[in-house]
Amino acid sequence: MAAAGAGPEVRCVGFVGAGRMAEAIAQALIRAGKVEAQHVLASAPSDRNLCHFRALGCRTTHSNQEVLRSCSLVFLATKPHVLPAVLAEVAPVVTSQHILVSVVAGVTLSTLQELLPPVARVLRVSPNLPCLVQEGAMVMARGRHAGRNDAELLQTLLEACGQCEEVPEAQVDIHTGLSGSGVAFVCAFSEALAEGAIKMGMPSGLAHRIAAQTLLGTAKMLLQKGQHPALLRTDVCTPGGTTIYGLHALEQGGLRAAAMSAVEAATCRAKELSRK
Repeated sequence: MAAAGAGPEVRCVGFVGAGRMAEAIAQALIRAGKVEAQHVLASAPSDRNLCHFRALGCRTTHSNQEVLRSCSLVFLATKPHVLPAVLAEVAPVVTSQHILVSVVAGVTLSTLQELLPPVARVLRVSPNLPCLVQEGAMVMARGRHAGRNDAELLQTLLEACGQCEEVPEAQVDIHTGLSGSGVAFVCAFSEALAEGAIKMGMPSGLAHRIAAQTLLGTAKMLLQKGQHPALLRTDVCTPGGTTIYGLHALEQGGLRAAAMSAVEAATCRAKELSRK
């Protein structure tokens, strides 16, 4: 499997850790034809999660070192508290030929580089839950030995999971507040929209479906047109019409300030966790 125009060929993709996000990335890569299932190797201490990889046609092992020996691109997808021990275990087999991609929440590039050999090419990716349906919003940051080709290769692969953009590492915690936690904020808003319709007499199931579809359709329009949200809002808002009355109610309720404060609070918490 090769990513066109993105550096060297990756013959095998490895996963150290086999949880839900690792499975989502693997499934997306396979479905998009980025890698064949038999060229994916995942490790975990038990079979509890590995069975999902085997159901995809992937190879599995209980040896983390085997993943590093077999694969040139490896996703590190363990729980944060076990990552230091895992890195100590695999460090002896890490070479300059490996591209190591951490999707472990709250673990900085400096921490990864301290725990791995000096030659390690490390990148940090911050995914979000919609990666499970190939509509993720991801950012990635490069470590000191990871080159542009490494970043381009990873971006080409992660296109299968949604949108992935390279940012300075300082923006990764902001992404957590905006997009990682933002999934919950959007769900809360969708729920509130639906409950407003339910209050006015619409059946619950229908209200929730229409609210979700409204969010989906609006997001697609924003992405496809590349417009600022204010322009699309203006298109919907006619003088004296229903929308301006509803927007006035949202302003009275402090929606805009509450949303900004939510992203700020989640970002600050992400920064706190990264320092631990």
